[in-house]
Amino acid sequence: MAAPANHVFNPREQSANNTILLDFQSIAQQFTEFYYNTFDENRANLAALYREQSMLTFESDAIVGTAAIVEKLTNLPFQKVKHQLTTLDAQPSSAEGGIIVMVTGALMVDEEQRPMNYTQVFQLLPDGTGSYFVFNDMFKLIYG
Repeated sequence: MAAPANHVFNPREQSANNTILLDFQSIAQQFTEFYYNTFDENRANLAALYREQSMLTFESDAIVGTAAIVEKLTNLPFQKVKHQLTTLDAQPSSAEGGIIVMVTGALMVDEEQRPMNYTQVFQLLPDGTGSYFVFNDMFKLIYG
């Protein structure tokens, strides 16, 4: 089921017990599941995870702002995609509750039979309402 276009990632919504504030590793795990499921189903719905000050570096191409990031992601040269995470590491990144998340994995696009390996790093910042947004997003394919 795709997330609504205006849905933001809120780890408290994802938890069975909404009163528990989750640790950074749990938040990172829930965020990546939400992000990649949304990406694989409908990339346009990722807009709610970014803000105007957000920056995406996609294969060395730097893009700033929600609209420009979503335009880049929705215009990638494939229709179908499936992410498979291999590793996920997270650390607290600021006294304000930021989290840095690094993932590695493989993705299958369209009818391609060989997966492409990638790494992606997110800097998540709290938005003041119990949710997080993507402040920084860096994506790189791994060749070789």
